[in-house]
Amino acid sequence: MAACGTVDLCPEEIDEKNDPGAAPYGNFINYYTFNPPENRLNLIPATLLQDLGYNASYQPTLILDVGCNSGELTVALPEHLKKALSEGGEKKAEGSLLHILGFDLDERLIQRAQENNPLPQIISFVHLDITKDNSQSRLLCYAEQHGCSRFHVCLCLAVTMWVHLNHGDEALLELLSRLASISEHLLLEAQPWKCYRSAARRLRKVGHSQFDHFKTLKIRGDMAEHARAHLESCCGMELVQSFGNTTWDRRLLLFKRK
Repeated sequence: MAACGTVDLCPEEIDEKNDPGAAPYGNFINYYTFNPPENRLNLIPATLLQDLGYNASYQPTLILDVGCNSGELTVALPEHLKKALSEGGEKKAEGSLLHILGFDLDERLIQRAQENNPLPQIISFVHLDITKDNSQSRLLCYAEQHGCSRFHVCLCLAVTMWVHLNHGDEALLELLSRLASISEHLLLEAQPWKCYRSAARRLRKVGHSQFDHFKTLKIRGDMAEHARAHLESCCGMELVQSFGNTTWDRRLLLFKRK
């Protein structure tokens, strides 16, 4: 798939090279070919973990990647955060106390991520649907296995729209609440409303049924602001920093537990 060259396009508007059908859950088979990891990582400081008070060289530090797709961004994180892992490159990273868990609801994508994982000592991939009732307990079990009660940093990048479109307003708020409850810090990229319209249009174009909830959603407009309001008013979190806008003009927002 061709890369997106302007902020006016959403990935939902780009034709799949190998799969011309829509991806109604955001599970594009070649997602990172048109939205490579550096589009986000270039905005995130390499010293993020240190800035937040974590030192993976001396204490267990857990990162969760929600909706990791085939795992390219998950795998790129350790190198990007190498300052937090101390000097020494990949060998040092493998011996650090950093642990990263990526999950996705698409088993095929997770299988690909597992097969191509160059750092199995610190990165794990699992098949999991965050909208299921048992997802929170499974994630907390992983944290407890590493001596932690929560994940130190949770990445939720371009996931909110798919939960919202497929499961409705309550599911969107439940997603945010669930991630806030298992995280000390939440790095959030919420798709703007124009991407909702693009996703719905793409689905119609290829002859799929419409998203069940699109026409009845009451939460509309500035989706990042809606997310912020819920996280701050209902989830005990506060916005501490904006890292700017991604290539597709989406805000990358960092929240922390109060």
